[in-house]
Amino acid sequence: MTTKMNKNEILLLLTDRWCDWEAAYAIAVANSFSDYTVKTIAAEGESMLSMGGLKTEIDYCIKDYRDFSNTAIVILPGGLSWEENDYDEITEFLTLLAAEGIPIAAICGATTYLCRHGFLNHVKHTGDSLELFLSQDGYTGQELYVPAQVVADGGFITANETAAVEFSYEIFKLLKVDSDEEMSQWFDNFKYGAVR
Repeated sequence: MTTKMNKNEILLLLTDRWCDWEAAYAIAVANSFSDYTVKTIAAEGESMLSMGGLKTEIDYCIKDYRDFSNTAIVILPGGLSWEENDYDEITEFLTLLAAEGIPIAAICGATTYLCRHGFLNHVKHTGDSLELFLSQDGYTGQELYVPAQVVADGGFITANETAAVEFSYEIFKLLKVDSDEEMSQWFDNFKYGAVR
């Protein structure tokens, strides 16, 4: 697999009790079979524990990361802490990324966080449910909500909690990690199975 973009760093933004499976396909394929490199980033520098009990070291602290010249995308896996915290540092960081035109991909609880902070009010998007989004202060994007597994629009990729394969596929297409044919075959295999 080869990449077509000049920027080659993928940031995996981790929070406490992050969902380790939701970005697993995306980061494993991009990191191992393309020119992209996956790096972890968090609001604080200490390691983050996933829902599956994986203790993950952090490469970058958000407050120290201000050079976006090599940043291809930031991926926000879901997790148990998105609805419990406002994460002001993350909000500021994502605002800077969006202003720089850097894509933001969020799944599950991370989409709820984005909607609560107004990031999805002006782009087509999805998440775990419209009802959940409507319960969030700061959300006015209900006319743009799409009941789908994944939606890509305006620099954002959003997905519901059951859409890890679709989420990764949209990330692969955006980053052009391989030919359209190879990416389509990957999706078909992992969505429907190699043996049918």
